[in-house]
Amino acid sequence: MTDDARRDAEIEARFWKALRADMTVMLGLGSEIEQRPMTAIVEGDEERGPFWFFSSRDTDLVQALSGAQTAQFAFSSKGHDIWASVEGTLQLDMNRAVIDRLWNPMVAAWYEGGKDDPKLALLRFDPRQAKLWKDGSGLVAYAMALLGRDPKKDYQDNVAEVALR
Repeated sequence: MTDDARRDAEIEARFWKALRADMTVMLGLGSEIEQRPMTAIVEGDEERGPFWFFSSRDTDLVQALSGAQTAQFAFSSKGHDIWASVEGTLQLDMNRAVIDRLWNPMVAAWYEGGKDDPKLALLRFDPRQAKLWKDGSGLVAYAMALLGRDPKKDYQDNVAEVALR
């Protein structure tokens, strides 16, 4: 494995760990529908998706969906040590087995009719690619700048572009 591949794998592993811990992303349909905060659900140890989102059929996001459409989400970990911009396809997927598997008390609180609520919408996001950034600021970067190192050049090692298929 090359140094670049090792770096990308390390940054990608940080992304998955942070996403599982934080779960909130800003999901949207490009310029059509502005991004909004949504809870991303990733099952088990799956590190390629899909991501699942519970929503309501009366939201503009769900109403704008017609089949699988290109969508994006942005993510920032709570500690702001990893950021991501993820592109993929988003579609309505009312697979009852998936709804049953993902259903929990936090989701149930939003739907008076439970799993059969007519407003319930389950969205499936299949990621294609992501650009990931690891925090390059802080004391170490400052110290390196004082020693004459170019922080922009050093920061290149904190960015990864990964295929998520």
